[in-house]
Amino acid sequence: MNRDVLYRNLKIERLTPMQEATAEAFRKPSDLVLLSPTGSGKTLAYLLPLVEWLEGLPVEQQGQVKAVVLVPSRELALQTEQVMKQMKSAFHVMSCYGGRPAMEEHRTMKALAPEVIVATPGRMNDHLHKQNFQADTVELLVIDEFDKSLELGFQEEMAEVIGQLPLLKKRVLLSATDAEAIPDFVGQRLADNHYIRLDYLTEEKVSDRLLLQRVDSPQKDKLETLFQLLCTLGSASTLVFVNYRESVERVVAFLRSKKFPCDAFHGGMEQPLREKALYKFRNGSCPVLVSTDLAARGLDIADVDHVVHYHLPVNEEAFTHRNGRTARWQSTGTSFLILHAEEQLPNYVPQDIPSFEVKEGQKVPKSRWTTLYIGRGKKDKVNKIDIVGFLYKKGGLGRDDVGSVDVMDHHAFVAVRRDKVKQLLALVQGEKLKGQKTLIEEAK
Repeated sequence: MNRDVLYRNLKIERLTPMQEATAEAFRKPSDLVLLSPTGSGKTLAYLLPLVEWLEGLPVEQQGQVKAVVLVPSRELALQTEQVMKQMKSAFHVMSCYGGRPAMEEHRTMKALAPEVIVATPGRMNDHLHKQNFQADTVELLVIDEFDKSLELGFQEEMAEVIGQLPLLKKRVLLSATDAEAIPDFVGQRLADNHYIRLDYLTEEKVSDRLLLQRVDSPQKDKLETLFQLLCTLGSASTLVFVNYRESVERVVAFLRSKKFPCDAFHGGMEQPLREKALYKFRNGSCPVLVSTDLAARGLDIADVDHVVHYHLPVNEEAFTHRNGRTARWQSTGTSFLILHAEEQLPNYVPQDIPSFEVKEGQKVPKSRWTTLYIGRGKKDKVNKIDIVGFLYKKGGLGRDDVGSVDVMDHHAFVAVRRDKVKQLLALVQGEKLKGQKTLIEEAK
């Protein structure tokens, strides 16, 4: 594939040194382990040479599953699929994950004939057990965030997947943190240290661009301090981390009682609600996302200004991954740790970090954007151009009034300037989108 065309499709000018080194190592027959900070572009680092490798395969092997990519979350599966689609190569990719019928995925698999499947381990095991595709055609295995495989419970699922892929020729493991050892189930060559190792964790660290600050809470219950901090930060994009799902709901309920715009994100939520929360956070219509450590890994959210540790992280690794949500690429960011009088900074955090004084009496911020829900999507033959054209023509909006547009199979989310929403909804009432009656409303 022409590199200039590829860069244009991906909207990049050049690869980073890490990505170039990964591509070079990928071309060699050895297994590969890549260690690189969160936000450094690891997904692109392995997808580019993966597509190049697919191009070198015999024509008769196209339409067979040649590569399996294992990821720890639905969100990372979807993002990886999207990046490969953005490349506009001749090869097909699909994501598989829990929360939707496996039978529906199997139908898509049969119709699409993907060369690459990106999946969570549990769902991949489901497809392998049902023999929904030929496992003996898979030659390449990628494990993204492989340190997750070392966690209790997850290791068994990973081992089960790998045990059902009999003809693997190459394994590529990626992580933002180093592991003491690679487990035997991944493959004997890797377990015996016979592999290429690229370690970029010793290069420029996120901490070089990350400002750590402590916020002291007069009360053991930190809710009021958190509220004052978020009001002080204004409409800046902020991820608030807590340690429990119940805490997410409690914090969000409190902030909403104060009319503060925020959303929840945790593994106990239904997938559509998680997706909606992410879209609103990404497109700027909801400045604050309150989450468990589920949002600390695998999410590609550009331009997160701040990370707030409402609860102290359980260990240094969790602290690293949380902070990795901000100060991505060459951006800067701030990480706030809220402490009450009985709490102390963990020993892996510099003890002399400056204090941040919250300003009382600040107004609750209002974002510039609001997210609209549109009840039609790809399966209804509706695309971004259709939606934007409809909003311009029927809704009276201009170019600067429409932000991010995300089209799913059966619905879409659109960021619209907040001060235009009331007028827009009045104008489009009763209008048809591409000849179809369509529900259009503010995404609550």
